[in-house]
Amino acid sequence: MPMTLGYWDIRGLAHTIRLLLEYTDSSYEEKRYTMGDAPDYDRSQWLSEKFKLSLDFPNLPYLIDGPHRITQSNAILRYIARKHNLCGETEEEKTRVDILENQAMDTRMQLAMVCYSPDFVSHPLHGSLHWNRRLTLFLPSITFVDFLAYDVLDLHRLFEPKCLDAFPNLKDFMSRFEGLRKISDYMKSSRFLPRPIFAKMANWNKNQ
Repeated sequence: MPMTLGYWDIRGLAHTIRLLLEYTDSSYEEKRYTMGDAPDYDRSQWLSEKFKLSLDFPNLPYLIDGPHRITQSNAILRYIARKHNLCGETEEEKTRVDILENQAMDTRMQLAMVCYSPDFVSHPLHGSLHWNRRLTLFLPSITFVDFLAYDVLDLHRLFEPKCLDAFPNLKDFMSRFEGLRKISDYMKSSRFLPRPIFAKMANWNKNQ
């Protein structure tokens, strides 16, 4: 029986999960919820189901895999990764994965705060990428955090197209990731949802 991934019909926090599900050849289907337009941004499509799914902490995204019902995007990523031994091999690698996971989420939140701010003004985000100078040292073999790092870097690249120019190791990482056969095939498929990036109330939302 396929897993069910539930989320808004946007890229958002589900993008990394979708990439990992595709890379691992996981059998899954999506339940995509639509949000209404401004000014109300009606969420009734989700709210009408929110408390009927037996989720301990009802939220989006969620993953239902038989008896396992999981919320929180990184918890979902780790659940999938554990099934496929993608959490790191050695204790040192697992520790580095943990560090980069949280650093990547901090960087994602910094960008999201800018894009959702009512006082939004486009500005360079080059400084927020300095942690990525050590990316090649953090990831000696592929783990779930590669997918998270790719998503965060791609968001920054969409926001400021030249932001990776000073980081050749990151540009190489992005190319290698996109060159993975299963990722490349997914990105060419009708299932791929690269945008809209954020929910409708965001003040920057490329090609919404």
